[in-house]
Amino acid sequence: MRKFFPVEELARDQRFEQITMRQAQADPRTVLNAESRNKTNRLTPDRADASDRARGLMHGIFVGEIQALEGAGRTCWDFETGTEAPFALKLDMARQAWDEARHVEISVKLSDWMGTEIGQFAENTVLFEAACSNDPVLRLAGVNRALEGLAIDVFTTMKEFGDLAGDPFLEFCEDWMLADEVTHVKMGSDWLRRITENDAERRKKALEFQQVVDKLFSFGGTRSDSKESPIGLARRFRELAGFTDTEVEDIAEMSLKALEERKAFAAAALAGDTTADPA
Repeated sequence: MRKFFPVEELARDQRFEQITMRQAQADPRTVLNAESRNKTNRLTPDRADASDRARGLMHGIFVGEIQALEGAGRTCWDFETGTEAPFALKLDMARQAWDEARHVEISVKLSDWMGTEIGQFAENTVLFEAACSNDPVLRLAGVNRALEGLAIDVFTTMKEFGDLAGDPFLEFCEDWMLADEVTHVKMGSDWLRRITENDAERRKKALEFQQVVDKLFSFGGTRSDSKESPIGLARRFRELAGFTDTEVEDIAEMSLKALEERKAFAAAALAGDTTADPA
């Protein structure tokens, strides 16, 4: 079987439409409309667009779980056992692939429950791109710590939304998957430290890569402590997953900065400045 499968050749049928992160961030209205809601943009049932936002986020979770399954599975296959990746690490990645397959099934059923069809929203493939590194440690940093860390924030937000909306099915399923995500992030945290215990330079590169992915997936401030962000930062669950207080604070600061940059871009774009760049 082929190794190091490129993102351009992911197997998808005609229902799926893929977009880039830049395209996903291109509409400035999603940031500025927080001004008309008393500075709150958090996903709550009383929002006029709550149904569409929740269904869109659920579909994003669904395609993210597919890519997480593909990424964990590729790590099991792409690297030679012992020389490139410890056997125990591959076992953990296999366990994660099993979890992600279950999450895909749950997400499909939840999407159907919420009235969403597969492919109704676009698929962003950045998660799998982070799983294409030729160094397993960078995959752990980019996928297990950065992106699975984001999943902790998303599942926590969706769980709270299900509770507020009086939807026990959504709340229960999100709580169930959240427990898995904390485990996945903890595995990434533990393995990154173990593999780079005697290689400070490799650890530095991995953590720098994680910061790049974290910034990219801040979604222009979509995830932060601010109520202007639809997704909150799940601090306690991140601590349980192996993040230090300093790492959590760094992510919080980065996310708030991304929010301010996105707001500046949005204001410039709505004012007719076509040279503004959301990145």
